[in-house]
Order: sequence, then structure tokens, then C-alpha cells
Amino acid sequence: MNKSRTLVLINPWIYDFAAYDLWSKPLGLLSLAGYFRECGFDIRLIDCMDIHHPAIGGNPALKPPVRRRFGTGKFFREQIATPPQLKNVNRPYSRYGIPLPLFMESLAGIPDPACFLVTSLMTYWYPGVLEVIGILREIHPQVPILLGGIYARLCRQHAQKHSGATAVISETDPASITAILAQQDLSPLREAPRSIPYPAFDLYDPFDYICLKTSSGCPYRCRYCASHFLSPDLTRRDPHEVFEEIVHWHRTFGTRDFAFYDDALLLSAKTHIRVILEEVIKNNLPVRFHTPNALHVREITGDMARLLKRSGFRTIRLGYETSDTGLHQRLDNKVSPGDFERAVANLRKAGFRRKEIGAYILAGLPGQNVASVAQTIEIVARIGATPYLAEYSPIPHSDLWKAAMKSSDYDLEAEPLYHNNTLLPCWAPDKKTALRDLKNRVIEIRRTQAAS
Repeated sequence: MNKSRTLVLINPWIYDFAAYDLWSKPLGLLSLAGYFRECGFDIRLIDCMDIHHPAIGGNPALKPPVRRRFGTGKFFREQIATPPQLKNVNRPYSRYGIPLPLFMESLAGIPDPACFLVTSLMTYWYPGVLEVIGILREIHPQVPILLGGIYARLCRQHAQKHSGATAVISETDPASITAILAQQDLSPLREAPRSIPYPAFDLYDPFDYICLKTSSGCPYRCRYCASHFLSPDLTRRDPHEVFEEIVHWHRTFGTRDFAFYDDALLLSAKTHIRVILEEVIKNNLPVRFHTPNALHVREITGDMARLLKRSGFRTIRLGYETSDTGLHQRLDNKVSPGDFERAVANLRKAGFRRKEIGAYILAGLPGQNVASVAQTIEIVARIGATPYLAEYSPIPHSDLWKAAMKSSDYDLEAEPLYHNNTLLPCWAPDKKTALRDLKNRVIEIRRTQAAS
């Protein structure tokens, strides 16, 4: 009897107070899918966050979630009991993603899995990971389960203790994971591909957008970020290969929307992103680009702003964080006085509208005061961009982690649920109350901008 060679790759549900599809796909998992498919494995994907799940169309009881421009929108959602650790948050807690019966149906359609590869994202989303693994254990108790992803790497000990996975892996390169599969008596039928295949977005039917990662890592050491831990070295793909990938998805599947996942997209632009975008312009590709991970404001010269506009960028997000110069110096030192103003002016002059230029503003940082957040919101609006509040989530292995633990009343180290940014775990109660006013001010600004 032939041994099964079916690898089942799973992206779990999100358990949270809020979740939104802002070009959200498990890119690492899809990259592994493309690689192992080339190695001769039979690949199956169950993405619990897939709003186009095949079984959804045949279920008239399911109302499709609201979708917006460029492929973004809401997920399916089912309200569930709030975990005891989060009981003081007066908001509904939900399982985001496909209904549980559809997951069970998808799993039942794979009769002989050889191994499950489960990914994970935010540390405080781990309940969805545990539920998926619990179901797998109950139905396929003898099949190995490998858990990887961000939660698995940032909270490795917690994942090893609580997840129920056969192995919690920190490796991200396919060759290392191939060796782990070999330990489970699963070896490739074919030699590893010489170049990394494209992520297996074609496993979705259909898909609204493609996520691109042209580089890995970031030279900045922003204290609130763990990029240096997850990707210690800055590496870049060949820009011509990136362009060919864009052409592939556009011409083969008609894809128009592409979201960059890079942490440092514009750095060393002359030999990297500029090459890619000039090829897009030269070949007159009718595509649209989006930057949910934010761009470094220092890199947006007048020439770069014009290039972004001509090549099809439609969603610009800037990593401004705060207008407090002293706080910037303590946190990241990546924005000097005048940098943000120049970046926005260059973008507006290049033809970007106010609503296309968003600026992320951090709130809830250890030691941060409410007044500095309010001031930053007003500066962003006055200069000509749209403010987006980003509540701070403490991240293990970031440089700010120790300060976060010291300033918080929650046991951040023992319980990842306390990393949830809705808690504002590093702010005192009076500051948390003030956040409502900050959010209302942001809403008011957006309404005023929309009417102008």
C-alpha cells in the first residue's frame, strides 16, 4: 500500500474583538505550498479565513460579508464567549472566518492526510490555532501536526506547552522544513526546485488580490517591532523576478491588485523597487499596488512619489507613529522633523488624494501620553493625510518588550491573550478612557475629508 503524500496546510480562525481583511493572506504558508508541490507532494489548503470558500456558495443561510474596493472587506463572523482573561473588555468577542461546520466538511474531504502544517499569526490569536489542532487531534490522532508562524516563533514555550502540536517549528526556509518532514518519514519525490516557486495563490478559487514580498527583514530597529527577531538579515529578491511574478498573476489570472508585505520596500530603491516599477510602467500593466505594511517617509522624495503614482499605487500608508520628536528618538529614530511633511507634500503634488494617503499613529505605548497622540492626529489632518490609529500590542522579543512588561498590570509573559491591542495593556485606565475621544476625532476628520 502506497504511503499518503498529502500535506494539509491550514490557516486557522482569528479569535478577537475585531478583524478586517486588509489584503490578509498566509503568505508564508502559501510559499511552502508552492515549494512542496514542486517537490512532489499532494497539497491541500484549508484557509479558515477564505471568504470565497467553495462550500459557502451552496449555503443560502450564509450572508456574504461586506467587501470593499481593491479586494478588502469583512470576514465571516460568529460571536462566541469572551475568554476570562479579556472579560473586562465591553465588546463582543468573535470567531472570524468560515463557520465550524465548513471546516469539518473540508477536513472530511481529505481522507488520508500524511501531515498537517498549521500556521499562526498574532500571538493573541492563538485560541484559533488551539481549536484547529484540537480538532485535528480528535479526527486524525496519529497524523503529525507541525505548527509554525509568528505565534509559534514569538511564544515558542507557550505553543509547545499548550498547542498540542507534534512539533513547534521556528524554521522558515523550505529546506529546513523538508528535513523535519523527513523525520516523519515524508521525503520529496523530486529534487527541490532551484528557485523558490510562486506562492500557491491558485489554490484559492477565486482570489481577489496577490500579496508580494520583494524583501525580508528591515535595517531599522524600531523598539516596538520584532522584525529583527523574525528576519535578522535584510535580503532582497531579484527585481526582474518580482516583475515576472506580477506579470504571471496578471496575465494568467487577471489579477489587478497587489499588496506589498515588505517592511522596507523603498530602501535602496535605485536597485530594487525602482527597477520593478519602471518595468511595470514600460510594459503598461494596468495593475494597482497597496502598502498595508507602511512606507518609510524619508524615502518618499518628489521623484519617488511620481514613480509610485505612475506605476499604479492606490493605497499609500506611511509609518509616522508619532509627532513627538523625543519619543521617535527613543523608539525608532526613523523620522526627523520635516520628513513627514515633505513626504505628504510630495505625494499630494504627484497626484495622490488625501484619502489615498494614510498615516499610522501609535497609541498605547509604554510611557506615551494621550496629548501626544491627539497632537499627532491633528498634524496628520492639517498636513493633508488621513490618520489611522494603531493601538500598540506588546510583542515578545521586541526591544520594548521589557518596558511593556514593567508598565502593564497584566502578566504579558505568561498569557499571550494579554497582548491584545484592544486591552491597551500598557496604559492606565484613565488613558484607556481617553482613547474613545481620540477614535471619535479620527472618525470626524475622515468624515470632513470625505465631504471636502
